[in-house]
Amino acid sequence: MDSYPRIFTCVLGIGLTGGHPNLFLAYRRCRMKLEVRRISIEQHSDYLDGVIASGSQGVSFLQLPAWGSVKVGWRPESVGWFQDSTLVGVALVLYRPIPKLPQRSLAYIPEGPIIDWASDDLSSWLLPLISHVKGRGAFQLKMGPPVAVRQWDAQTIKGSIDNVSLLGDVIADREFSVGEGVIDSLRSLGLVQEVNVGAGFGDVQPRYVFQVPLAGRTDADVFAGFNQLWRRNVRKAEKSGVEISIGTRADLTAFHAVYVETAARDGFTPRGLVYFERMCDALGDHFTLHIARHEGHVAAATIMITVGGHAWYSYGASTTADRDARPSNALQWAMIKSAIASGCSVYDLRGISNTLDSSDHLFGLVSFKLGSGGFAQEYVGEWDYVIRKSWARAFSIYQRRG
Repeated sequence: MDSYPRIFTCVLGIGLTGGHPNLFLAYRRCRMKLEVRRISIEQHSDYLDGVIASGSQGVSFLQLPAWGSVKVGWRPESVGWFQDSTLVGVALVLYRPIPKLPQRSLAYIPEGPIIDWASDDLSSWLLPLISHVKGRGAFQLKMGPPVAVRQWDAQTIKGSIDNVSLLGDVIADREFSVGEGVIDSLRSLGLVQEVNVGAGFGDVQPRYVFQVPLAGRTDADVFAGFNQLWRRNVRKAEKSGVEISIGTRADLTAFHAVYVETAARDGFTPRGLVYFERMCDALGDHFTLHIARHEGHVAAATIMITVGGHAWYSYGASTTADRDARPSNALQWAMIKSAIASGCSVYDLRGISNTLDSSDHLFGLVSFKLGSGGFAQEYVGEWDYVIRKSWARAFSIYQRRG
């Protein structure tokens, strides 16, 4: 769409999906004239730096331009929204080509885009985006708006375990009107919400996460907020002589060996060492490897990623032999203290399932993260817009067979 003047941004909407009525009406209503076009990595990075510095909006590490070089098999593109000549929004779009047909692809925006989600005219933002990715050969657009809907405090969740089956059915401690507005807008534009499976893990990125608030809190404040088990395990690690250090890129080999052991124990397919080396190289100072040693060897290791005031626990691994020394709890405490020292306002333990059934095999992760004393947060989830139904259907079949 780069070659079209802004005045045509709305008019061209009728051709996006063969005249989808919701899109056509939305284009007729849209008031802002926004263009979406490819931008340089430098423009993308500079814009995000400004957003982070202003504190007006959080930025996920999955929207950093550097993340595109981590995802082998995806073609990254930095795109920007322009109002007149001013850059007012950005996104990292990842294109996943159909095998042997690289001109057709799934377009995916993880935990993005970075736009004004509080706008009362989201069609002006999203419809030019759909037009842009269609022009790049996308048959489907998937995105996960970084917008929260509800929060539940730890005490609320504890009181609901085994009394309510799903976290989503518990009355929230806080609700966010922006999130509800985004959901309504996406539906009105014809996007479909990703269907959760299992117990809340249907999305590519987690819809439910667990976070520990750090703003205005000291180490002692946060430690006091842990449950008795977390506090006891942290102290046990200290008494057992567990030592925490910051690892280098070379230490990723030791991390990966423990990670592979963890994968075999917990029944998931591990990523290769080269993936974590790419992460380290691409993310640079955003990436930190924490290592716990017990009796001279690596007992556990974790990866933390920090962007602005947000710190994420990204990957963790631990040995079975050293479990009683509680190195994993020592690592969590070390990462939280590091996040506080860096001025972060939130420590993100990432995804949890939607289940509150203590007999569910997925509940263990909920229970562990609950001990941090933070809160669970629900995002609007991931949404799909199908541009070419036949290609999208074929790709879905291919993924299921793979």
